[in-house]
Amino acid sequence: MTAGCVAAGAASRGDDSVGEPGRVAILGAGMAGAIAARRLTQAGLAVTVLDKGRGIGGRMATRRVADHGFAFDHGAQFMRAHGPDFAAALADWHTRGIVAPWGETGRWVGTPGMTAPVRDLLAGLDVRPGHTVTALVRKGSRWHLTVTETAVEEAFDAVAISFPTPQVIRLLDTSGLSLPGIERPTYAPCWTLMVALDGACDLPGSDLVDADGPVGTVFREDEKPGRRGSGTRLVIHATPDWSRAHLEEDAERVQTALLAALARHAGRPLTPAYARAHRWRYALLETTLGEPCLYDPALRLGVCGDGCLGPRIEAAFDSGRALAARIGADLA
Repeated sequence: MTAGCVAAGAASRGDDSVGEPGRVAILGAGMAGAIAARRLTQAGLAVTVLDKGRGIGGRMATRRVADHGFAFDHGAQFMRAHGPDFAAALADWHTRGIVAPWGETGRWVGTPGMTAPVRDLLAGLDVRPGHTVTALVRKGSRWHLTVTETAVEEAFDAVAISFPTPQVIRLLDTSGLSLPGIERPTYAPCWTLMVALDGACDLPGSDLVDADGPVGTVFREDEKPGRRGSGTRLVIHATPDWSRAHLEEDAERVQTALLAALARHAGRPLTPAYARAHRWRYALLETTLGEPCLYDPALRLGVCGDGCLGPRIEAAFDSGRALAARIGADLA
């Protein structure tokens, strides 16, 4: 629903909340959820961020391998700015050492990992990882959350969901809710392989390495700013078609297949010091919503994320800001 916000004040939330700031639950701690949380906090609202993962960042993910002393950005690899708002955010992060330019002009990465910008946005906020929200329950004019791992005692005046839209649909269905248009965005999956090799490797990062096989892109993790060290570290993204065909396959079988394909391109056997496959079920946006966000002012329930505007971190940033503006105006 894209109707304008309705006027609402503290009194509409019940007598026990008069004079208190509006409470907002943000579901998902990726870029969209993080910027929405920061903007709503700046607007004077009380924000709680919940994410089912052990960490934060969503697909701006960094996998740390403590035994080897290195890490991989195994989700989104870099950021670009097309508009002034995200360009200003990147400039600020750059000034404070949170991002750095990488390779070709206009590409930026978080430092020391891709989660850094999200961590900056969420610094000092009420963030609760390891919280799997399974249902939204409306009681009067407020929201209560059903969470698998623990009880969430707070009631919320508004809820913003920043999951990939197939996960949003499941949550809404379970809760007996709907938002018109939520079914429009579609995603392709991606199997990712993280590989560490001793010594140098003659495989530079490049696009579309294996158009007819499993390897879609190869990224040189060890060439990113702040990641240098001994040996070679690669992140391989499988093609969407191959990932879809092998979506439910065991991770070890996927790892073996991708290593074999990589070895064919290297022209020699590879004996990695470390290798691990990771499945992103909702990785590559194929069809967008075509709107900055979805928001139902009657329910004070909204959705944001890259599924709204496009397959870029900047799109998630813009979508989160848009939904925060709608909720902020509603609860002002």
